[in-house]
Amino acid sequence: MNYREIGNTGVRVSEIGFGTGDNAGLMVKATPEDMERTVARALELGINYFDCSPDYGKGVAETNLGRILKKLGAHPVITTKIEIGPQNKEDIPGRVLQSIDESLARLQVDHVDFLEIHNAPAARHNPRTEDVVRNQGAHSFGPPWIPLVLEDYIGEKGALGALDRLQSGGKVRFFGFACEHAESEAAKRLLDTGRFHIINVWLNLMNPTSGWPKPAGLSVDYDYGQVIDYAAAHGAGVAVIRPLAGGATTGASGRHALAGGGMSRNPEPFLAEQRRASPLGFLAKRDRSLAAAAYQFILSHPGVSTVVGGYSELAHMEEAVSCSGRGPLTSDEMRRVHEVWEADFKIPASRT
Repeated sequence: MNYREIGNTGVRVSEIGFGTGDNAGLMVKATPEDMERTVARALELGINYFDCSPDYGKGVAETNLGRILKKLGAHPVITTKIEIGPQNKEDIPGRVLQSIDESLARLQVDHVDFLEIHNAPAARHNPRTEDVVRNQGAHSFGPPWIPLVLEDYIGEKGALGALDRLQSGGKVRFFGFACEHAESEAAKRLLDTGRFHIINVWLNLMNPTSGWPKPAGLSVDYDYGQVIDYAAAHGAGVAVIRPLAGGATTGASGRHALAGGGMSRNPEPFLAEQRRASPLGFLAKRDRSLAAAAYQFILSHPGVSTVVGGYSELAHMEEAVSCSGRGPLTSDEMRRVHEVWEADFKIPASRT
């Protein structure tokens, strides 16, 4: 296992991390024995970075991770998060303080190394977006969390004051924010403050824009504006999430039985994205899967601190670990990847 520093924090973490989200499902739905076996094997292979959130299984993932780490006597680097819902907007600091205490209790620790605001930063409030999010909260999966504007992070009544209190009180070593569906310029303004030491970002073969300029011809839902480079220039580390585009670049014929999240509740967008990814199939070879190629691609970016894999079973984690130190994709492979991007994934598989 190779290790990289998270920004200028001095904290060195495995370049392959361990994600606990319900999208992969292991730490939410697997048997206790399978969870423990996979976490123990991850530690044995050198993984020392675990990413969790109270949103994953509505506390179940944190509870399971805390129980297993305590049983194993392990003390890896842990990141967890805070979600701010519409119901919390009038007291964001209070929500931060309450949520971390609940997470620490579930994790059975007295502090976490990194605490992130899970809400994506936005330049201004968008009532239409917030109405959609509120309507989503009507389902049975719990209250939603919404994009936050800069004032919600760093204003007088924002999250930053509470984060400072947690840091001075020893409950949190460093803090950051997630950039899932973020507006890149808003994320960069937060990084300009120098107060945030880690960000979570999407970077994968379907959307490379957090790490590289958007290729001509490629259509993406979000252009993340090379925020990874911006973070590195401002001393912040980067934990990459969704490295396999939610499973679209696994090369598998469907989703794992444990996989959850929105893609399982509504599989059609996932299946469409998987079909869209088919021109990348040339990256799969006799001794390397498409998923492994996706990890190699991400790890080639020097601004990436760790790639947070989402694992549904032990074999997924072991394959991810095998990519550490394997090196980047070849120049010819990257040339062909760029051809796929520039054609917006419309190149027939026979040509690739």
